[in-house]
Amino acid sequence: MTATIPEVIAPQSLRDYLEVMARAVFQTGLSWRQIAVHWEAYRAAFEDFDVSRVATFDEIDVERVLATSGVLRSPRKIHAVIRNAREMLDLERAPGGFAGYLRSFADYASLAKDLKRRFAFMGEMNVWYFLFRAGVAVPQFEPWITTIPGKHPRMREMVELAREQGRSPERP
Repeated sequence: MTATIPEVIAPQSLRDYLEVMARAVFQTGLSWRQIAVHWEAYRAAFEDFDVSRVATFDEIDVERVLATSGVLRSPRKIHAVIRNAREMLDLERAPGGFAGYLRSFADYASLAKDLKRRFAFMGEMNVWYFLFRAGVAVPQFEPWITTIPGKHPRMREMVELAREQGRSPERP
């Protein structure tokens, strides 16, 4: 794996899901490399993405994260990660937990719509990225990407890497 292209993971805990979602949030509109080279700073600033801890962050914590060397100075994105941690924690407390929530939808479109509604900074691109990296079934990349304006070379590289490793969760 290059430092720029994140891999598909097998989430072991809620923190794994939050880390993948946070990376999607911070990569939005930026070079993936810019975020990747400083990812350890994000892990430290967000306390290794411990969902229970991040969900309790207040404005003092936001200021601390903003002051962390290597972390993008974006209060909106920091607040989004905190909000997303709170939402994940709420879903984790429900029967079936967060993983059960992800499996509770009949199709990708329904799940994507609900994720975009519940979570901050989760547009169509970030939802697909999040689900793909977390190993949740997503539509085949080539037809899906034509619905998103622009070129997305890092997304393509991420998909190709997962395919080479036999870890792509794409469905026809």
